[in-house]
Amino acid sequence: MALSIGIVGLPNVGKSTLFNALTKAQNAEAANYPFCTIEPNKAIVAVPDKRLDQLSEIVKPKKVQNAVVEFTDIAGLVRGASKGEGLGNQFLAHIRETSAIVHVVRCFESESIVHVDGDVDPLRDIEVINTELVLADIQTLENRMKRLDKQVRIDKTLQPLFNSAKKLLEYLNTGKPASSFEDREADAFVDLMKDTGLISLKPMIYAANVDEDGLAEDNEYVKAVNEFAAAQGSESVKICAKVEEELSGLSDEEGEEFLEALGVTERGLDKIIHHGYHALGLVSYFTAGVQEVRAWTIEKGWRAPKAASVIHNDFERGFIRAEVVAFDDFITYKGESAARSAGKLRTEGKEYIVQDGDVMHFLFNV
Repeated sequence: MALSIGIVGLPNVGKSTLFNALTKAQNAEAANYPFCTIEPNKAIVAVPDKRLDQLSEIVKPKKVQNAVVEFTDIAGLVRGASKGEGLGNQFLAHIRETSAIVHVVRCFESESIVHVDGDVDPLRDIEVINTELVLADIQTLENRMKRLDKQVRIDKTLQPLFNSAKKLLEYLNTGKPASSFEDREADAFVDLMKDTGLISLKPMIYAANVDEDGLAEDNEYVKAVNEFAAAQGSESVKICAKVEEELSGLSDEEGEEFLEALGVTERGLDKIIHHGYHALGLVSYFTAGVQEVRAWTIEKGWRAPKAASVIHNDFERGFIRAEVVAFDDFITYKGESAARSAGKLRTEGKEYIVQDGDVMHFLFNV
């Protein structure tokens, strides 16, 4: 499985500049006017993980394969997007395909870059976007309820789904997102969501986009975004899209020196991906052999057979057992052989819950 992130926001907040920087591909036109991005741009990006470098130093593989994340740059949304304003319906459809949403919020002043509403106000901008996402979900849910209403007349077992949809619709009409709906764990709600993709249910990461002066210390705009995100139970991260774009043209060594000069320790790409993993409850395990050292993304809490399925479905179907070495033990003993001799290699069965950083070898038979 791969993390899929949609980048959204009002026009001219720095979305496409960030996309260009994150993907190191100038295939999303960044221009100073609304709707410069008409079609969604997608790019596959390697997930940075220094643990792969440590494993590779020991194993000396022929190939190293990072986990990947798919970024989708979605054209700027405006007020009325849920009703088709600014080609909104088309763009909202693309958001539904993603696992999480990065909402880029402008947190800097600039006379040379116009704001669609005339001035900079992060909380107003957030409200505009979030309102449109909720309104789009209301339309989706109303359509789902119309179908359910007909189905319930034939199959009374579907009544709990209809009741859940009705309660959720009332909640959405208060302007609140589905992600804060109190009955999200109810069986009827879970079943309803299998056939009803709601945008406002997706994890939201607020990216406060600042200028270079805003990197060293949080300005009032950034503080407001952080407070809002915390109140919503969402992730927030401060980035400078312009700096990220400059970094994309530098070598790793040059980039580290540039960041150090700015007083920054981590790239915006790393921050966004790490926050995305946390928001979605994702972790990584590793396979390490002379042919390949590779990171695999799974959901936290997956048992060994399910975790093996991301390599191939046959691994889950014919799962026998897994040989596991914790990452720290693998590094300490410099490989599987010494870890085995030290009693640090464990044999785990079908009920084993895979931990972040586990170095694994699966045995299966089909």
